[in-house]
Amino acid sequence: MQSTYNKEPEIRISGEGHNLWSGYAAIGQEMAARLAGKAKAILTVECYPGVRIEEIVQGLQSTLMIGHLFHAEEASLGKEPLEALLAPYLTEDRVFGYMSPLELAQCYDPAKLEAIRAKVEAIREGLVVIIGFGASLVTRGDVLVYADLARWEIQLRYRSGELGNWLADNREEDILRKYKRGFFIEWRMADRLKRALLPDADFYLDTNRKDEPNLITAASLFACLDQAAYRPFRLVPYFDPGVWGGRWLEEKIGLEPRSNPYAWGFDGVPEENSLYFRIGASRLEMPAINLVLFRPEELLGEQVYARFGAEFPIRFDFLDTMGGQPLSLQVHPLTAYIRETFGMAYTQDESYYMLDVGDEATVYLGLKEGVDSEAMLNDLEKAQQGGFSFPAEHYVNVYPARKHDHFLIPAGTVHCSGCNGMVLEISATPYIFTFKLWDWDRLGLDGKPRPIHLEHGRRNIQWDRTSSWVEQNLVARAEPVGEGEGWKEERTGLHELEFIETRRHWFTGTVPHHTGGRFHMLNLVEGEEAIVESPDEAFEPFTVRYAETFIVPASVGAYTIRPAQPAADSKLATIKAYVRA
Repeated sequence: MQSTYNKEPEIRISGEGHNLWSGYAAIGQEMAARLAGKAKAILTVECYPGVRIEEIVQGLQSTLMIGHLFHAEEASLGKEPLEALLAPYLTEDRVFGYMSPLELAQCYDPAKLEAIRAKVEAIREGLVVIIGFGASLVTRGDVLVYADLARWEIQLRYRSGELGNWLADNREEDILRKYKRGFFIEWRMADRLKRALLPDADFYLDTNRKDEPNLITAASLFACLDQAAYRPFRLVPYFDPGVWGGRWLEEKIGLEPRSNPYAWGFDGVPEENSLYFRIGASRLEMPAINLVLFRPEELLGEQVYARFGAEFPIRFDFLDTMGGQPLSLQVHPLTAYIRETFGMAYTQDESYYMLDVGDEATVYLGLKEGVDSEAMLNDLEKAQQGGFSFPAEHYVNVYPARKHDHFLIPAGTVHCSGCNGMVLEISATPYIFTFKLWDWDRLGLDGKPRPIHLEHGRRNIQWDRTSSWVEQNLVARAEPVGEGEGWKEERTGLHELEFIETRRHWFTGTVPHHTGGRFHMLNLVEGEEAIVESPDEAFEPFTVRYAETFIVPASVGAYTIRPAQPAADSKLATIKAYVRA
């Protein structure tokens, strides 16, 4: 069957006056028009770390006569003082750092900034361009442009070797260490600056695609955010190969075949996914996190925002082992541990919803009765030394997995997906905090051993999560909670230790929903196509297809979901997650 999964979902923006300039020639002409009539004009281009600064400079020079160019980073602290400032948050660990509270201004030398300001002030005529991550610390200028890109694009630039971290000569460094520096330090500083600065900017520059920039006024950008915050929408998905990957995503989603199979699919992670805005004949790409940063109450709801701040606390993603290998045997940190050790406010509770299964699909979950903790840890340590394979089945429960089973995984529970499963992972958002205990004697795609964190693991494994407790609390729970004409609602979890509530709706007719002031994240887990509608036509009907994840902002309130075609003979189903009251 031809896949109907939409890999490029767009939010179509209505209304007039939302101009979009594409390409450096058009952008340069608009800048020239905005600065016309000034003997001396200052153009400040503030950049998210990872933006191709030289590309922007060259692109503008093709149209504008730049008289004076200043790179903001010339005023930074310098390599040694900067590394000393960042060291407590980087740590020696390959994967994990500590969540940095730093502001970008702390990475700059006030005297050097003042020296650049003095030079700029002394200029009497011509176009002055100040650019870089921190350009706005010099001056706002006559025109302020914010240049942005998505974190997934940054990761691709890390991987290709094109990009190192900000002010770090590390383009060839291990991708995990580059990602760590971005995740724990750079992106946190950048988001703080963006949230403070973008409302004061004149323009927003989309730099996700090489030599294909798009410029929009900041006023129009915020109008786009306003429209997105009051309707259902999808994020732009991306898919990634992995050592344990299967073939389901390639075959069912219709992805380009890869020599290394796809392991992950991310279509519900606002911190890393993008949004596409369709504005007339043009399309703007923007990091989805911007909607969270600038419209948190409308998107999240007042209570969720008060609890988590401007963060989207739930994510949906795919784990494909169909015809592949098991994930690493792993455990996630307890809340107190993640707070004290990594500076995170909440932890990575999660669950596995079996979107599809093959023959003999399994899930590893919890420990067997009577497990000797020291013996298990000794065997894990022995396996790490090589020449010994950890006997996972001796210590860990292995459960058969059927389509639509839901396995709950509160932090501290040993687990992993086995072979021949297509998992919709429903999780809290701190998604890099996986302590691998055992990786089945294999190497990563880079030919290096994947990082194992036994010391972290031993401090978080809950040894009382054994067979009887797991089977009573975590395996395939489905409690009927409501029904109406053509629909039935079930509570499938999550465990009381987790803050996420999940509800499954089976339906052949129209299902009423209400956000209750909290955002909903859903996936169509059964059926080809459904329609999401507003009872009072507050938004246009929204189409979702099999396996697509979508978000309903808290501001929406009442909405309905129905089959796109009459479904008397076949049921559709959605799984819905939201923050429990």
